[in-house]
Amino acid sequence: QVQLVESGGGLVQAGGSLRLSCAASRDTFFSSYVMGWFHQAPGREREFVAAISWRGANTDYADSVKGRTTISKDNAKSTVYLQMNSLKPEDTAVYYCAARTIATMDSRVGAYDYWGQGTQVTVSS
Repeated sequence: QVQLVESGGGLVQAGGSLRLSCAASRDTFFSSYVMGWFHQAPGREREFVAAISWRGANTDYADSVKGRTTISKDNAKSTVYLQMNSLKPEDTAVYYCAARTIATMDSRVGAYDYWGQGTQVTVSS
């Protein structure tokens, strides 16, 4: 069982930045996981934001965040990050970290095996 704990959410003005972190409890296999970030706004389905391959060589982003969001992974710290810049009110959501034990990139919610509890990001206009 892998436990994922997100942090770094908060309230920020439009145009600002936040860096989310996700720490994994089980270090042994973290380096082999594909890690993803998703978000869920009230009344909406959970949506893909970004993913990073197990070595960090490959990344994928939703069109809505491309150019202003960077996902990165530190296997030594068993931590994945999501740097979000130029935030918009429509980025307001709960952000979830997820781990996929199969080493192929995927943007589907159902493709991920472990999930964190989420961290709230609120962007004011």
